[in-house]
This record gives sequence, structure tokens and C-alpha cells, in this order.
Amino acid sequence: MREPDIRRYTVAQLRETRARGESQTDMAAVLAKTEEELEADIASDPDWDDMPRDWYKDAVMVGPLVPKKLLSVRLDPDIIAWFKAQGRGYQTKMNAVLRAYVRAQQAAKKPAE
Repeated sequence: MREPDIRRYTVAQLRETRARGESQTDMAAVLAKTEEELEADIASDPDWDDMPRDWYKDAVMVGPLVPKKLLSVRLDPDIIAWFKAQGRGYQTKMNAVLRAYVRAQQAAKKPAE
């Protein structure tokens, strides 16, 4: 099976592309749309099927906020295989899962306000 053609760009690279006139997005057309037209476009996009309207409320920024530390850890082979099957960035995904667990534990231990 061939790997999908996924490319990653920084915000600066995307701005440079747009400044050179190489953007394939017709921003004038996007900006001219009404809120209702944008909602209709989103509703008809199959990538948004079954997506809760408030999906972003639990979103967590994942990124290299501080340098990572190297650690040797032993994990079950099926866990490693599952994360590797998710594709590039599997270690970052593992870190995100651990971070979500830590935050959930911390939230559970906070006293009620």
C-alpha cells in the first residue's frame, strides 16, 4: 500500500506561498461567502460526518513546547504496533495520549471550586 501524499508546512511557508501567488485557495471567494454558505459547505463535507459541533472544546495543543527528554521505556509489542500503524508521528501521538492521561488525573484530584 502506497503512503498518502501528505505534506507539512509551517505558517511562514504557507504565507510565503501565498505571497508568491502560488496558493490554490481563492481567498476572495472564501471571504465573500456568508456564514450560512460556510455552514452549508461544512455540512456537505464528508470529512465532517459524525463530527460533534463542539469538537474543539476539548482540543489540546500538541507541539514541542519544551524540548523532549530521551527515555528508554519497555512497552508491549501490540501497543507499539498499533501506534506505528497510525503512521508518521506515532511517538508524538503516544506522548499526547500520556499527556491526556496526566491531565485527566490532575483534573480528578482538583478540589471542587
